[in-house]
Amino acid sequence: MTDKQYHRERHSLSMMYGTYADVLFVLFPFLVIIMQRLWDGRLYETLLRPDLSIAAAILAGLAIGKFVLGLVSNRDLGAFKERIVFFIALTLFVVLGPAMILILSIIGSVEVPGFVAFIQPILLILAIALYSTAVGISNILIRGDSEVSDVADEPISEDQPASRPRPEPLDLPRRTGNESL
Repeated sequence: MTDKQYHRERHSLSMMYGTYADVLFVLFPFLVIIMQRLWDGRLYETLLRPDLSIAAAILAGLAIGKFVLGLVSNRDLGAFKERIVFFIALTLFVVLGPAMILILSIIGSVEVPGFVAFIQPILLILAIALYSTAVGISNILIRGDSEVSDVADEPISEDQPASRPRPEPLDLPRRTGNESL
């Protein structure tokens, strides 16, 4: 195994641990609620409350943020832009929309139908899967940018043409001293 492959695998493993740490931090308050209901002997009620839909909506929102981060991090995406936009739309359509509808319906209803107990865990699993996908895509695109910047930082001799074009620097407006915050 080459040194470059080792670092890529190590980076991928670190990103996986980071991704699932995020998921665990999001799910931790809901775990506390579930444990309290288990203690009270009302575990089945958890599936009929909006808790799992709230967790799914949070993870779907985080996934959309990661997809957008991947979209704006690399200007030279070409055909991948449509794929990322597809994943954003998929997250909205499959997870975020239904989770929001379930939250509102459960809160506003006196009697919750039994099928909600099956739909909410499915939404949560889909949200976790889409968040993992979003983090993976975002990291691939950001890592692709860092590889380009590593190549761009190397000195270019006149004998060798640049293998990749240099990224354009951001053109940020400068702040003057007479502007108020």
